[in-house]
Amino acid sequence: MNNKTIVLRSTPGIIGAASFAGKKEGEGPLAAKFDVILDDAKYLEKTWEKAESKIQYDAYQTAVKKAELNEADIDCIISGDLLNQCIASTFAHRDSDTPYLGLYGACSTFAEGILIGALMVNAGYINHTAACVSSHFCTAERQFRTPLEYGAQRTPTAQWTVTGAGCAIIGTRRENAPFITAATIGAIKDGGITDANNMGAAMAPAAFETIYTHMKNTGTSPKDYDMIATGDLGHVGARLLRELFEMEGISLENRLFDCGCEIFDSNTQDTHAGGSGAACSAVVFCAHIVEEIKKRNLKRVLFAGTGALQSVLSVQQKESIPAICHLIELSV
Repeated sequence: MNNKTIVLRSTPGIIGAASFAGKKEGEGPLAAKFDVILDDAKYLEKTWEKAESKIQYDAYQTAVKKAELNEADIDCIISGDLLNQCIASTFAHRDSDTPYLGLYGACSTFAEGILIGALMVNAGYINHTAACVSSHFCTAERQFRTPLEYGAQRTPTAQWTVTGAGCAIIGTRRENAPFITAATIGAIKDGGITDANNMGAAMAPAAFETIYTHMKNTGTSPKDYDMIATGDLGHVGARLLRELFEMEGISLENRLFDCGCEIFDSNTQDTHAGGSGAACSAVVFCAHIVEEIKKRNLKRVLFAGTGALQSVLSVQQKESIPAICHLIELSV
C-alpha cells in the first residue's frame, strides 16, 4: 500500500454484472444496454421500499447467472443503499444464507463495495463476492427532500435520484473479464457546502483528491486512461472537477465520463443537473463501462465513485455535507 493506493497483484476480475433501471432511465441514452427496464415503479410490490429491495435482489440473481455461477458459489454479499439502516439491502438479502456485509457510502457505495470485494479476492480469503447497490427516486425523495405529493420546485443544481440496481460479481481472473489492477481509498473532504440540492459541488473536491492521488501514486496522467469515470457529480460537479484539475495545470480533455451526466439526456429529459443515487454509477458501470472494456473499446479505465455523506438529521441541523470518493482501476 502506498499512501491510500493499493496494487492488486492477482488482478481479480468483474466476471458478471447486471443492471436494472427504472422507466425514466430506460428512456435515456443507455436504454439498450440495461438488462431490465421496469414498467412499474413499484415493481408489483405494495411500497416503493419493497420494490427497491426486490430490484436489488433480482439484479443480484441476474449477475450471478451471467457469471455462470450459483448463489452457493458466492462467498460474501456486499451491498448498500440510501435508506435509513440500509433497509433496501438488508431486506433484499435477509432470506439468504450467504455471509453479508452492509455498507453505507452514499452514492460511492458501489465503488466501495467493488474495492472491498476485490481486496478480499486478491488476498485469497474468498473466491467470489457480489457488490450490489440500489436506489429509487420515490424512496429517496421522501426521505431526503419532500414527499412527491408536495410537488416542490426543484433547483437547477438538483440531481435526479436514479431508480434501479446494479450488481457486479468479483472473482478470480478470467480471460475475458475486466481486471481490477489497483484501488485508491478516499479520504473524507468537506468543502463547507450546506445545500442538499447541490451535491455535485459538495462531492467535486473529494473526486479531485482521490483521482489526483491515484495518478500521483501510480505515476500516470489523464492521457494514460481511455476513460476517467466519476460516479454522479452531475453537470455542476463535473464542471467543478475539470476546473480543479485545471488549477493544477492538468486537462482531463475528453476522458471525463460522469455517470450522472450520461444516464439521462439533458436536452429531452428534465433532470436538471443530471442523475444521482447509489444506483446511478452502478447501472452505468454494469451496463456500459464493463461491456465496453470487454469489447476492448476501453483498455484502461478509472472508476471513481463519489458520495455525499449527509443524512436527514444533518441537513435539518444545517450541517455541511462531507463527501468521499473511492476509486478502482480496470484494464484488459
